[in-house]
Parts: sequence; structure tokens; C-alpha cells
Amino acid sequence: MKENPKKNQKRYDAEFKRSAVEMIVQGGRPLKQVARELGVSEYSLHLWRKAHLGQMQPAVVDGETLSPQEMVKEIRRQHKEIEWLRRQREILKKAMSILGEDPTPGMR
Repeated sequence: MKENPKKNQKRYDAEFKRSAVEMIVQGGRPLKQVARELGVSEYSLHLWRKAHLGQMQPAVVDGETLSPQEMVKEIRRQHKEIEWLRRQREILKKAMSILGEDPTPGMR
């Protein structure tokens, strides 16, 4: 007799799902990485994110109305830009130290 695959599925409470989605949406972390870390399928996490964003209302940002999905894309873009700027800052600090200049004038 075959087992019903639905009986072996794990059940996750609403708080777990919300936390997982926030790791993606607000934390800017890749869905694949979060799914692997939490031990859930990427598909389930995708569905949880879609349901979560579907419950949210559009918001006005800088005079422009953005859907929840557009806000997620903008947050992800900003996270990437911040990371790029951090790397550039570190490169500049190293270059300044090589040249023997203090990278933070007035901070002594």
C-alpha cells in the first residue's frame, strides 16, 4: 500500500512562515539560501512570500505608488547597492592606507 505524500509533509505555523518571508523581503537574502537554511522547499517559500505580499497594500514611496512586489524589488536593489558601496569603501580605505594617508581625517 502506498503512503500518501501529504501525510509526510511538515506543517509550519504562521509565525514561522512570516519569519521566513521576512528573511527574504526585509533581509534581502536569496530565497534559495533561506529555504536551504530553514530546511523547507523553495516552492513552499515562494508560495508563502506570494501569499504574504498578496495581503499587503500598495504604498506611496517618493510620490510613486508601489505594489508590494515592486517594494521587494526596490529593497533588493538597495541591498545590492549598499553592499557595492561597502566594498568600494573598503577598497578606498586600503588604497589610502597604502598611500600613507588617514582615510578618516579629523577622527583622531
